[in-house]
Amino acid sequence: MRIRVIGGGLAGPEAALTAARLDCEVDLYEMRALVDAKLRLTPAHQTTEFGELVCSNSLKSESEWSAPWLLKQEMRRGGSALLRIADETAVPAGHALAVDRVEFSRRITEAIAAEPGIRVIREEVTCLEPADPAIAATIVATGPLTSEALSKEIERMTGAGHLAFYDSISPIVDAESIDMSRVYFAARWDRGTADYINCPMDRAEYDRFYEALLAAEAAEKKEWEKLEYFEGCLPIEVLARRGRDTLRFGPMKPVGLRDPRTGNTPWAVVQLRKENLRADSYNLVGFQNHLKWGEQARVLQLIPGLENARFLRYGQIHRNTYICAPVLLDECLRLAPKACHPERDREAHESKDLGFQSSPRQVLMFAGQICGVEGYTESIATGMLAGIYAAALGRGDEPAPLPRATALGSLVHYITHADAKNFQPANITFDLLDPLDEEVRKRIRDKKQRHRLQCERALAAFDAWRATIGDAAPTSGSAGIGRSRTA
Repeated sequence: MRIRVIGGGLAGPEAALTAARLDCEVDLYEMRALVDAKLRLTPAHQTTEFGELVCSNSLKSESEWSAPWLLKQEMRRGGSALLRIADETAVPAGHALAVDRVEFSRRITEAIAAEPGIRVIREEVTCLEPADPAIAATIVATGPLTSEALSKEIERMTGAGHLAFYDSISPIVDAESIDMSRVYFAARWDRGTADYINCPMDRAEYDRFYEALLAAEAAEKKEWEKLEYFEGCLPIEVLARRGRDTLRFGPMKPVGLRDPRTGNTPWAVVQLRKENLRADSYNLVGFQNHLKWGEQARVLQLIPGLENARFLRYGQIHRNTYICAPVLLDECLRLAPKACHPERDREAHESKDLGFQSSPRQVLMFAGQICGVEGYTESIATGMLAGIYAAALGRGDEPAPLPRATALGSLVHYITHADAKNFQPANITFDLLDPLDEEVRKRIRDKKQRHRLQCERALAAFDAWRATIGDAAPTSGSAGIGRSRTA
């Protein structure tokens, strides 16, 4: 069984490791490479390693019975290789799972190299139709920075086009340059350990920062003109333009962060989160932006404690490309004809001419952000699922879709059944899961209790699915031993 995986971010390596552990031979393509002693990178990447995190270093909440926690629990039960590496490279972050980004990508790269079933090919893919008939499935996991050539190829093959918007990257500051006399460590509502540095602002300091932010000059737009941001990752300057207090109810929310030195709650707070276990650098939580670097330094140094900050990385903007999954994909993440989904908006599909449809022998699949999920964890989860499904197809079996009751099943159901005309990428939330029965909702009014019941139902459904497919899913053992094949 041979599987082709395109993309070395998060979903691609997860899919490759999953399929390889299910006895598939995997060709893993990644365009980032060292060519003629020069690095060939994307606009947002700094290395050629697999699993490089270019935005936050957080895989979201680990609070029990939360939606992000539920998704990660399902992934752990499904044997996710990258989530195990995330657990092993975690840094203190309160109730969140945050990783040492350098160690995380290094460990993923090592796991790929150690897996004998994976051959790494460092070249750009511009044609999705495999020349080799032995390839049973191709998984496209090229993420938000899909190359222009491959984007055109996807458009040619699907005939349905794809959408694009732009995510932003948060700045990182050198820990030694933070004035610790002006900040304090705390966790919101004093829950868990005090892992975050909090930079408090009074009203005058906030107003001064706000006005400077509004006046700051944005970076050049280059080849794009219209920016369509994902609502969950808006640049701070975009949020600021929505109103003077928008930031105070967003990334600078002070509630639950009482200053222990004064006993009072600040007017606004900027939180800094550790980048690694050494705690020698911190990122500004929620401060992704698209300002000129000089402007960033001027504005961000108005934050108390950061007056003399040294920025190791400034905020940036990068493209995010994703397909219209409700039109193109089935619930096994395969490119499929619309006839597979008669309940969906037939008109939205029939107006498009699909240039390619997956055949029984050569299947085209999508995973990660390009399929319409948003977030690191969600990308890894769909990569795991694509690897399981591709391995099943390679054996000649029809994949068993995840139940809608599960978090991952609900996420896939959303991207494949959402309104195609208004499709937006999604993180995992309880809104995506099937609601509890009306009788249960009447009996249990407490939202936390309802969420717990949804989580228990989801985990039971996942375990039942996992038991049904048996050896068609990997165990949670090691990612690989030996050495990989290298082209």
